[in-house]
Amino acid sequence: MKTRHKKLLLVAVAVLGLGAVAALVLNAFRSNLVFFFSPTQVVKGEAPRDRAFRIGGLVETASLSREADGITAHFRVTDTANTIAVTYKGVLPDLFKEGKGVVAEGRLGDSGIFMAEQVLAKHDENYMPPEAASALEQAEKSKKTLVLPQGKQ
Repeated sequence: MKTRHKKLLLVAVAVLGLGAVAALVLNAFRSNLVFFFSPTQVVKGEAPRDRAFRIGGLVETASLSREADGITAHFRVTDTANTIAVTYKGVLPDLFKEGKGVVAEGRLGDSGIFMAEQVLAKHDENYMPPEAASALEQAEKSKKTLVLPQGKQ
């Protein structure tokens, strides 16, 4: 084999190796990627049923209840247009409160209840996760566009 062919073969093997490494890294990245959805998007069926995702909005007032075990909590997350029921088994963050912003990560159950594996609460008066703030703004805009003038049906 000529030196030129050996160099060409070495370059081809290096390119294939780099391609394989890149494919593995991208595959690992894609499988660990968690998308954010608002309650309205979940109600519309835009959220995946077969993988984990995040849902965010406000904890609906008077929706928090706890089971007798003291660990399992049920609450509803709203973007002011739609509401999703959430069940979480674990200790809720200290800043978790009704009427405040929250992001929960988990999966949508067969019954339509979101089974949270992690719950994140806002950390001060002025902060809301950008995804949740955007979802609330979109919900408010969609509510305004759906309002019909009185007398028109």
